[in-house]
Amino acid sequence: MPQFVVDADQAGTRVDKAITEWLAGAASRAAVQRWIEEQRVAIDGRPARAKEALKLGQTVTFEASRPLTSTAEADARVAVDVVFEDEYLLVVNKPAGLVVHPARGHREGTLVNGLLARSCFAAPSADERDPDGALRPGIVHRIDKDTSGLLVVAKSDQSREGLKRQFAEHSIERVYWAATVGCPKLTRIETFYGRHPTNRLKFTSRLGAGRRAITNVEVVERMEGASVVLCRLETGRTHQIRVHMSEQADAPLLGDRLYGKSTLPARVQTVVGDLGRQALHAQVLGFVHPVTGETLRFEAPLPEDLLGLHARLRSIG
Repeated sequence: MPQFVVDADQAGTRVDKAITEWLAGAASRAAVQRWIEEQRVAIDGRPARAKEALKLGQTVTFEASRPLTSTAEADARVAVDVVFEDEYLLVVNKPAGLVVHPARGHREGTLVNGLLARSCFAAPSADERDPDGALRPGIVHRIDKDTSGLLVVAKSDQSREGLKRQFAEHSIERVYWAATVGCPKLTRIETFYGRHPTNRLKFTSRLGAGRRAITNVEVVERMEGASVVLCRLETGRTHQIRVHMSEQADAPLLGDRLYGKSTLPARVQTVVGDLGRQALHAQVLGFVHPVTGETLRFEAPLPEDLLGLHARLRSIG
């Protein structure tokens, strides 16, 4: 049974926090709290109490319980395009139209269902801090159903916690290719951000308070009535690029049925008509491997529908 003696640095620290730090990310704090509830943690031989602060020289022993596992079902029919994989994590290139994880209205046929059909991803632990963690094992970030591109998925508690820490620190490189109506008016967008007050399907940047959202915009090519841009995220809020380009840059994404303009220049409308989704692709993903420390960077080529859109936009000017 693992144990450690409380030193001067740990004295005064809550027992759950001390164990989490001692395990160096191998288990989440929420998991350790569950061990305490199950009386698997002892201080000097007696059961530890929740929120108990440690004292110098005490001996802490603990026994990990079986991690919570996913309740989502495996589905081998879901194709998964894996661009990198090791024992700790994998990076996938998600096609447009594929939902990332099960949720209301999408209980099957998601990326998670497909991953669970892989032998190496058969029983990943769920994030105990997430009320819906059992339905989205390993998921540390998401991209919209109708956005294509790169996504990193954790295969262990240690990699999940390390990746979540990097996302929280905004140190992960994320670059999105997008095609917009007209040309963006801004190159850096920094706003408050949150759920739309009247439309629960939407988010908005027109708030006086809330979480911060930051998008950096680089115009790559200007064409008649449209532009190709690269959006570099400093934060990753739900629908962030779509909202910022529509509300702040006055250049909504082509094909965006939720945040886009109702009318487009006739020639652009003809080109966009059969796209069927927003013109957004998670093209670059870079991060430090949470276990090995290696710097990783991946780039996903544009899918056929966006290559075709780009070519047709060029043909009209």
